[in-house]
Amino acid sequence: MLLLERSLKLFFWHFVQLIREPIFTYFFFVYLLLILHQLNSEQAPFKLLLIGDSSVGKSSILLRFCDNIFQEGTVNLTNLDFKTKNITVDNKPVQLQVWDTAGQERFRTITSSFYRGAHGIIVVYDITDQGTFNNVKLWMQEIQRYASSTVCKMLVGNKHDLDDRRVIGTSTAKEYADGLAIPFLETSAKTGHEIENAFQKLTDEVLRQHAGNWGPDQKVILPPRIKDSGGRRC
Repeated sequence: MLLLERSLKLFFWHFVQLIREPIFTYFFFVYLLLILHQLNSEQAPFKLLLIGDSSVGKSSILLRFCDNIFQEGTVNLTNLDFKTKNITVDNKPVQLQVWDTAGQERFRTITSSFYRGAHGIIVVYDITDQGTFNNVKLWMQEIQRYASSTVCKMLVGNKHDLDDRRVIGTSTAKEYADGLAIPFLETSAKTGHEIENAFQKLTDEVLRQHAGNWGPDQKVILPPRIKDSGGRRC
């Protein structure tokens, strides 16, 4: 016990002598500055939304992107609001908070709070269903009504794996997207085709839009939860 006490005293004596050295003080402050820089560089998450008609595959896109899984048939996300995923853009970490409508579009219960604070929105339609593409215009009107005027938008035609049942031509959708000056991609939640690329492109747009204006003090608006008793096909 006496030996341990002497060792501790000797250690602290050497430590006190060390911190008196200018070189120690210099490196100590450099270390503190590095920690502060890291804390300041950590950004709050970007809020991205997936919207569109029921059964176009929004929840399947969410699960494929965030968890790299695909569920055949009904995907029950009625109690799920969002998932988060970290990606790298230009060697910098970016956290995405991806929101799904969780079936609310079936009851027309999507409110302005769902759109509030969104930085990017993906409007999804089903390439095998003409009605879902026709309703894209209605979803764009919803965005104009409720979202920020600076929100980044993207059009996505899902279910590319069902190309033999396609009713919406790629050129038709691209022409519509070009008319709105927004990016367009066709994806498949089932195979993972272009899923990562879609979110990467939208994130690039968001970062360009918010360059220099986003930091850890920003807040993400959380919409109210709306529960549903059953699953839904997506």
